[in-house]
Amino acid sequence: MEATATAVEAPAAPLRVTPRAVQKAREQLQKRGTPGAMLRLGVRGGGCSGFAYVLEFADETRLRDQVFDFDGVRLVVDPKSLVFLRGVTLDYETKLMSHGFKFVNPNEASGCGCGESFSV
Repeated sequence: MEATATAVEAPAAPLRVTPRAVQKAREQLQKRGTPGAMLRLGVRGGGCSGFAYVLEFADETRLRDQVFDFDGVRLVVDPKSLVFLRGVTLDYETKLMSHGFKFVNPNEASGCGCGESFSV
């Protein structure tokens, strides 16, 4: 599923988040019992194509992290990951056999067959 044109943009944020992803993130934070926490978006070396996306809970920021607010949901990104995440749209998709967050990255040169890693 492609990201929708109605993606939420935080002021001066280099990435976008769809309303569906904002809602699902809010639900996951509430389910965890920490609605005031953040979601960390990142990129790590690994996978068969070179890089893998990271999406995890964050209770605190780290030195040099950037925090972006999307309709009350805060996303935190480290500077090294931000280089690879500029222009990304975070979406949430539901398919017949799976559901989850999806990174739509216009900078990807290729991805692996399983969809777990990418290259730029």
